[in-house]
Amino acid sequence: MKVLVIGGGAREHALCRSLSLDPDVTALHCAPGNAGIAEVAELHGVNALDGAAVADLAVGLQADLVVVGPEAPLVAGVADAVRARGIPVFGPSAEAAQLEGSKAFAKDVMAAAAVPTARSYVCTTPEEIDEALDAFGAPYVVKDDGLAAGKGVVVTEDVATARAHALACDRVVIEEFLDGPEVSLFAITDGESVVPLQPAQDFKRAYDGDEGPNTGGMGAYSPLPWADPQLVDEVMATVLQPTVDELRRRGTPFSGLLYAGLAITSRGVRVIEFNARFGDPETQVVLARLKTPLGGLLTAAATGNLAALPPLRWRDEAAVTVVIASHNYPDTPRTGDPIAGLAEVAEQDAPDAYVLHAGTKRDDAGAVLSAGGRVLSVTATGADLTTARSRAYRAVDRIRLDGSQHRTDIAAKVADQAAQAPGA
Repeated sequence: MKVLVIGGGAREHALCRSLSLDPDVTALHCAPGNAGIAEVAELHGVNALDGAAVADLAVGLQADLVVVGPEAPLVAGVADAVRARGIPVFGPSAEAAQLEGSKAFAKDVMAAAAVPTARSYVCTTPEEIDEALDAFGAPYVVKDDGLAAGKGVVVTEDVATARAHALACDRVVIEEFLDGPEVSLFAITDGESVVPLQPAQDFKRAYDGDEGPNTGGMGAYSPLPWADPQLVDEVMATVLQPTVDELRRRGTPFSGLLYAGLAITSRGVRVIEFNARFGDPETQVVLARLKTPLGGLLTAAATGNLAALPPLRWRDEAAVTVVIASHNYPDTPRTGDPIAGLAEVAEQDAPDAYVLHAGTKRDDAGAVLSAGGRVLSVTATGADLTTARSRAYRAVDRIRLDGSQHRTDIAAKVADQAAQAPGA
């Protein structure tokens, strides 16, 4: 099987890494990729947002499967362009991807499918914004209706901050605050059948203790020892399957990865948001635990054969990923700094810990440089979260990137709780 992955972040590196370990994948390509992905796939300098160029590349490579990683190409219709050329694609159509591309659209789908979510208002004028903020009160939750790379949400006690963010957007969704811990649950779907993956939890705030601005994600872990064992079944029945069924009923079937961001509130599970693709950095830990070969799973979804697959197999190990970000991320991150220590991790920590590249490139001399806000995802596995976490941070300590930042508390609280639990 020849596979082409579209994108160039740590999510795509995680996908490529897993696909490279699949014995059925005989050739692996990525466009545009990054310095780390180049070690497992052949890179192609194609604009990920150019559907025609991506389709031409897929045809030229005689690809058997195209996997579209990021949300922007999906919303731009890249999957549609490739499907029109007769090549199976893992990723929804542009219409179905509006589930992530427009929070107002997602709210409408959830209402029609009776999916539990926060009460909300869609606002386009200052008057509507003020009315919605007054109706819900603090803490204020204001979401840019469109794509914002995971940074379009403001949660604040300050009404002036909330109003300023709302006024800076063309259209916003203002909703009630949801209490309780957050969970990310991915599901593979072919538009009818839905297969859930293992839940994970990510850390959105930039700094330790969940302080600082929202980011694209600073780390993640899986499994969730504190979660109800029935959580996945409940979310399947009340969220994932009803959403897939509603989109099919509308004539816009969703095929690909359906991501449900959930809040486990005092009143039960509520959907915070939907994404139309693998989340980053949760993908890094979920795929680290997936034992079933990835290529066959994604192909089954792309070809409508998901129901024929046997149940997924999972490793018992826990996984933790820690994001290393550039100086001044998430504001205006500095790029072009050399990265050292990658070889040390490969030599001294593999296979228990490894580095997935997010924003990197090579200079003319072959040195790896930072090329984005989130630069690396250091991922590790272990018998439990304490072990996985220790291995991840040991590898993080080997990385040298001037001015870089990372959170030191990824999975710390849950690892401590698990270690202190009776019978641990």
